Amino acid sequence: MNQIMRIRIVISVFLLAMSLVSCSGGDHASGSRSKGSVAVEDFSTKRIAVLLGSTHDQYARKHFPQATIQEYKSVPDMILAVKTGKADAGIYNSNQLPEVMHEQSGFMLVGKPLFSADIAVGIGKGNDGLRLSFNSFLEEIRRNGVYDDMVTRWLKTGDYRMPAIPEAPGDQGSIIVGMSYNMGLPFTAFSDNRLIGFNVEMVERFGAYLGKRVVYEDYEFGNLIAALVTGKIDMIGSLLAITEERKMKIDYSDPYINEDAYLFSLRKHVAQGGVQSGSGDAGDTFGTVISGIEQSFRSNIVEEDRWKLIVGGLWVTVVISFFATLLGTLFGGVICFLRMSKNRMFRGAARAYISIMRGTPVLVVLMLIFYVVFASVNIDPVMVAVIAFGMNFAAYVSEMYRSGIESIDRGQTEAGIAMGFSRFDVFRYIILPQTVVRILPVYKGEFISLVKMTSIVGYIAVQDLTKASDIIRSRTFDAFFPIIMVAVLYYLISWSLLFFLDRIEKKIDPKKRKQPSISTF
Repeated sequence: MNQIMRIRIVISVFLLAMSLVSCSGGDHASGSRSKGSVAVEDFSTKRIAVLLGSTHDQYARKHFPQATIQEYKSVPDMILAVKTGKADAGIYNSNQLPEVMHEQSGFMLVGKPLFSADIAVGIGKGNDGLRLSFNSFLEEIRRNGVYDDMVTRWLKTGDYRMPAIPEAPGDQGSIIVGMSYNMGLPFTAFSDNRLIGFNVEMVERFGAYLGKRVVYEDYEFGNLIAALVTGKIDMIGSLLAITEERKMKIDYSDPYINEDAYLFSLRKHVAQGGVQSGSGDAGDTFGTVISGIEQSFRSNIVEEDRWKLIVGGLWVTVVISFFATLLGTLFGGVICFLRMSKNRMFRGAARAYISIMRGTPVLVVLMLIFYVVFASVNIDPVMVAVIAFGMNFAAYVSEMYRSGIESIDRGQTEAGIAMGFSRFDVFRYIILPQTVVRILPVYKGEFISLVKMTSIVGYIAVQDLTKASDIIRSRTFDAFFPIIMVAVLYYLISWSLLFFLDRIEKKIDPKKRKQPSISTF
């Protein structure tokens, strides 16, 4: 099968998947905030979706002991779980659920508020100056009417336009604010390639109040406190409820709002007196399917220039993949040299490194390097990702080198030395070319695995291809199209890289020059 045919198959599968999505696209009932006849107690043994590390998570585990609690690392994932029936209900904030219901019809609130919580800015322990400054700022905007105006625009009338905030004279440096971009309006969202929302306006006004430039770092909600504790950020700007457990780790500003938490579910899953499974409509025509795909494309790609997020994320993915591969390939050679050394200590150190790297999940390595090794160092998260993936890749590459070198008859080394070559020249001109030919097929597979593993870098505030799709989903609430689109893009990246490596393999291996290209995963 030639390469053009492969691309056509991928595109066909993509369109088929989108067709299936459109056909099962869910209930189109009204998304108003009216309550149904069911009660919260009806969900006590059901599946409940919550945001990982949130107060909703803690409440659900305490008050629904017989329920199956499903923790999701992002709001779009939680919404998707309820929308697709993976969860029977979810828990979220009262001020954000109306926007969800406006974008995704079929949701309804269940019963009365579960609980209320005061929301404040999170600040590192001992940073009393910043905490007192924010409290003074909050008191001032409440006194001069700015706070009331923000509440009216963002929370009451739904005016989601960011105002022009005058910059304070002078430059007092910058303040790093941790945000979870996909929390949703009216508090935090990404629109027209910039952050907007109540919290964003508040933070930027605070930056102007201090005379400092605001620098945002995008973290998963569950990682915000860890980032603050380790000094990666100066303050947490996302919605953060005040709890006694969190007070042990961080300090809080004065509360700036109070949020109610509601249980919500799909209207089509709720029947009189209880919860039952629902099924989507399956009678859409082909024209409706095509129209749905076109609408999804416009919503997720064209509107608000969201394609720029995809392009930016794609570039970050390529950069991390390239430099991590380069670092891993070079460092793998060093590890291989130590592994094959006659010095017992060098061999032991190399064995230990290989064993640790191959036995530890790359996500754990990534988090350890970011939050522990570079805990007190101001380093670009992209650089951390390159180091983490490069170190992991080096462990595998070193063993490839060693197995390739040991597979070559030692007689060739002896013959080269007998002909007057130095040991370095023998390795360079005789051993290395043969080693490269022998390890390249395995090297290609590990390289492609590394590219796909980069999808986890969002855990350390890197906006890669996967993270870009999460941000888009948080605005459109269309989980299917962004996920399928990212899957196709990862396939095309992998296919392109494998195609390139196939050409290199043909050039250095005469036996394969007459063979057709076969690129499979």
